[in-house]
Amino acid sequence: MNNHDNGPAGPPAPGSPDGRSSRWQSHREERRRELIKSARRAVHVLGSDASMEEIAAAAGTSKSVFYRYFGDKAGLQQAVGEVVLSQMQRRIQEAAQNADTPREGLLAMVSAYLQMADTSPNVYTFVTRYGSGDPEVSSGAVSGALGHFFDAVADMIATPMRSHLGDGKQAVIGYWPKAAIGLVRNAGEQWLSTPDSPAKPGQEAMARQITAWLCVGIAPELSPSARG
Repeated sequence: MNNHDNGPAGPPAPGSPDGRSSRWQSHREERRRELIKSARRAVHVLGSDASMEEIAAAAGTSKSVFYRYFGDKAGLQQAVGEVVLSQMQRRIQEAAQNADTPREGLLAMVSAYLQMADTSPNVYTFVTRYGSGDPEVSSGAVSGALGHFFDAVADMIATPMRSHLGDGKQAVIGYWPKAAIGLVRNAGEQWLSTPDSPAKPGQEAMARQITAWLCVGIAPELSPSARG
């Protein structure tokens, strides 16, 4: 356990030099990043239902330290989710630079989402779901942390859509991105929970299938030629 975890939880007393205050704030932010990284590793190994005590033990510190930095389990979930979301956003932006069409951009988004979820299903579940009746999660923080994650992903879709669709498409931009996230999330989570078998699509095939549903729906399957 690091000795500095037992230090003061608030800023230095009034009158402290600005340099000392800045160093303390920098130290606190660095410590917070270390705890988030440790929590993510712990959840990856222990599972999405890991308790704050189990996460703290895996991080080599005490549960009280995590409460001091994150408030409660929902606060920790949101903090880990923001890191995952930031990494996902970077992957989407990098892929979007090579996308020539909106559909290619959507495929990049869906692929990044599935890759993130499939790389660590435990971490994905930790940042997107909350166990009912979990005494370590305050009900007021649950909807906020979960909503933030998917609202941010919806914004990632809406931003390029505005430039591609132009003016006069407020209804599409206002409703479609969140509807799209619902489809991506539900299809992706079902895919993630489906046991491996010859019938289960691979990650790339699933990403292309979801993108096709987003762009053209199931119209091709409903056409007379498709029915044979």
